[in-house]
Amino acid sequence: MVVKPNMVAKKVQGQAYKDKSKPADIRLSNINAAKAVSDAIRTSLGPRGMDKMIQASNGEVTITNDGATILKQMNVIHPAAKMLVELSRAQDVEAGDGTTSVVVVAGALLEAVEKLLQMGIHPTAISEAFQRCSAKAVEILTEMSRPVELNDRETLIKSASTSLNSKVVSQHSSMLAPIAVDAVLKVTESHEQGSVDLKNIKLIRSLGGTIEDTELIDGLVFTQRSSGINGPKRLEKAKIGLIQFCISAPKTDMDHSVIVSDYAAMDRVLKEERAYILNIVKQIKKSGCNVLLVQKSILRDAVSDLAQHFLDKIKVMVVKDIEREDVEFVCKTLRCRPIASLDHFVAENLVNADLVEEVASGTTKFVKVTGIQNMGQTVSIVVRGSNKLVLEEADRSLHDALCVVRCLVKKRALIAGGGAPEIEMALQLSAYAQTLQGVDAYCFRAFANALEVIPSTLAENAGLNPIATVTELRNRHAQGEKNAGINVRKGAITDILAENVVQPLLVSTSSITFASETVRSILKIDDIVNTMQ
Repeated sequence: MVVKPNMVAKKVQGQAYKDKSKPADIRLSNINAAKAVSDAIRTSLGPRGMDKMIQASNGEVTITNDGATILKQMNVIHPAAKMLVELSRAQDVEAGDGTTSVVVVAGALLEAVEKLLQMGIHPTAISEAFQRCSAKAVEILTEMSRPVELNDRETLIKSASTSLNSKVVSQHSSMLAPIAVDAVLKVTESHEQGSVDLKNIKLIRSLGGTIEDTELIDGLVFTQRSSGINGPKRLEKAKIGLIQFCISAPKTDMDHSVIVSDYAAMDRVLKEERAYILNIVKQIKKSGCNVLLVQKSILRDAVSDLAQHFLDKIKVMVVKDIEREDVEFVCKTLRCRPIASLDHFVAENLVNADLVEEVASGTTKFVKVTGIQNMGQTVSIVVRGSNKLVLEEADRSLHDALCVVRCLVKKRALIAGGGAPEIEMALQLSAYAQTLQGVDAYCFRAFANALEVIPSTLAENAGLNPIATVTELRNRHAQGEKNAGINVRKGAITDILAENVVQPLLVSTSSITFASETVRSILKIDDIVNTMQ
């Protein structure tokens, strides 16, 4: 049989035409999966948002309305839906707040994309237009922001309070917000660079009491109590040593058994052990150390009972089992180096502190070190709560507030909250769309309309009429009231800056940028390929 060239061309054309529905189906499937994730957490947006109860497979229960936490614990199988979980995590790392908003915005943009695709606009054209939209939106946000100084403590506290208002612990925001601001300002390395490492702020959960008992400690806190029973529980003018060796009988690396046949040999073994430990304790006493911090040991007891008895006698407070990952924080706070061998245990390697005491907290006790000489730029916060669920949520909320203050240190600008920036962006982008022609005009208009999902959801969650509220909000912004937003407490639209509802510029700009990037990624996928493992 002779195959003519035009026959092949016809066949290929037919084949290509037949396959065209597959990319559209894949795209639609991805968009629907991602929208499902967005819809699942949409109800937890804003001060009147609902909480989610998350039950893990091991029976652990978590109650939260923090978007990143909800999505992290969700069992998401669809790969496109997983992209939204990653999006929320990226927002959490970059800004720390706005983790719910970013997913809700992404869901609204995907809905807009779906309509544009149905109009027959090519995915690449939509993707490129959305990139320009996002850049234009960031410009609009920057224009409406106002600068903030780090010494303006009141403004920083307002911003941290806004972040806490949507949490379970919102009624305590007036107390938690100043703690977050003071903690971040304490660890800000230099007012010029604006770099804050949140690892320098240690959050310690302590069950018992109420959230009001949460305190900021300018010093060091150990979660464990001091190990001696007869040892001192409070020491003024303390000399602290951090050791990485064990005060117990030596042990070889390999398994072995020693058979002792008579009492004399047994007596000699015990005498040697006693002499070995006594030698270490004498060296500790000679150096003048009276507080001993001991790193956790895997091979043997860090401090044996006999060593503990001797240390109690020479009035040394012992805090043992300090985790390996906590050693770095302890060294940074005390500005000391861990002592790895007995030869280096001398007075020069010790750190002075005004007070070391064991404090009772609820049902537990912990050791607190204050008045450290030449202390590093670190700070500890003891978070209190009446039960485990409240305590965990207070910890997460405080972390969000710390991140918000960190955002202001990074990018020193504030914008109004309450849906005001989203409506302003929507209006300006719609106006800009009028000046464009062709596909771009449609895409810009769709992007602008999608941004209205935030004020609409805020109104819906607060029990207001979303259509009436958003219409009035749009009208107020059209009249030039840039800071008009939804006041959830009063159930009306007011000047949101006067109500002290403010948020860092970085939270909004990163959420718009990340959401549009994720939507563009989902849009460009036209097939899902399974690999052979």
